[in-house]
Amino acid sequence: MPLPLTKEPALSPNRRALPIIHEMMDRREELRVDVHSVAGATVIDCGVHVEGGYEAGLLFARVCLGGLADVALTWADYDGFRWPSVSVRTDHPIRACMASQYAGWPISCDGKLYMGSGPACAVVCRGGLFRDLGYKDETDAVVLCLECPRLPGEDVVRLAALECGCRPERLFILAAPTASLAGSVQVAARALETALFKLRRLKYDLGRVEAGMAICPISPVAGSTKHALGRTNDAISYGATAQIYVRDSDEVLAEIVPKVPSCAAPGYGQSYVELKNAHNNFFNLSPEQFNPAVIEMCNLETGRVFRAGEVRTDVLLRSFAIEKL
Repeated sequence: MPLPLTKEPALSPNRRALPIIHEMMDRREELRVDVHSVAGATVIDCGVHVEGGYEAGLLFARVCLGGLADVALTWADYDGFRWPSVSVRTDHPIRACMASQYAGWPISCDGKLYMGSGPACAVVCRGGLFRDLGYKDETDAVVLCLECPRLPGEDVVRLAALECGCRPERLFILAAPTASLAGSVQVAARALETALFKLRRLKYDLGRVEAGMAICPISPVAGSTKHALGRTNDAISYGATAQIYVRDSDEVLAEIVPKVPSCAAPGYGQSYVELKNAHNNFFNLSPEQFNPAVIEMCNLETGRVFRAGEVRTDVLLRSFAIEKL
C-alpha cells in the first residue's frame, strides 16, 4: 500500500463513517446511547450518562476506523484463559488505523484535555504522521471520536469545528469513557493500530503494509478512570496478537519483528497501574510501553512468517482482578 495515500472518495474515512453514525442515531434506544445537540453539533453519548454496551462499542470502533475495517466480538483462548475479545481485520490498515483511528489530536479547552481520534484526524492532519502519509480527507461532514469521562461542552465543540474547517452542524462526535463497556470494547479494537504505531516508531516503511488483523481481550469495566486506563492497556500489551501482511525482505523482517511486542519494552511484566505508580502519571510513560503482546509479520514476497512475543495470562489475571472461586 504505497505512500502517500491516494485521495479516493470511496475510501474517505469520514464519508464511510457517516452512515454508521446515522445507524447509531436510529438505533439509540436499542444501543442504549443518547443523542445531544451541542452548539449545533451532534454528540452521541456511548457511556458517559448512559449504559451503552457491547454493540455501541463495536460501532464506536467501526466509526473510529473510518468504516474501513470489520470489527467483531468473539471468545478467545489465552493460554487456557478464555475471555471475550474483539477482532479487527482490514485491507486498508494504514488508512483505517493510522489516518483515522490513531489518537493523535490533543484538544485542549478550559484546562481540560480531550484526545481526539477517528476520521476527523484525517481532516486536521496533526503531526509528522500525516506528513508521512501525505493524506488529507476532503469532506464537508466530519466525525470525531473522544475517549473521555465527560461530554464535550460548547467551547470544545466550537474549537473542534473551527480546526476541522466545518460548520458545527456538520460535526458528529462520539464520546465514551474508558471506564465503560463501550470504552473497553473500542480500546480493545486498537491492537492493530498499536502494532502499526510501534512499527512507525521503529522507522519501518508503512508503505509496505498491505493488510492486517488483530485480536484482543476486552478488559472488565473498572471502577475508576485510572484503573480503566491500566486494564485496557494491559489487555493490549499482555493479551493482543496482531498479524500484518507486508511486502519486504526477510532480512528486514527478521531484524524488526523482535523489537515490536511488549516484551521488548522497559518494565515488561508490570501492569500499567504498577508502571503508573512508579512514574506518577500515565502520561509520563514512554511511548515504548504501548505495544501488542504478540506480533506476526507475513511476507507476501516469500511466504515466510516472523513471530515474536507472548501472551502473559498471569498479568491479565492480576490486572483484571479475577477471583477464582
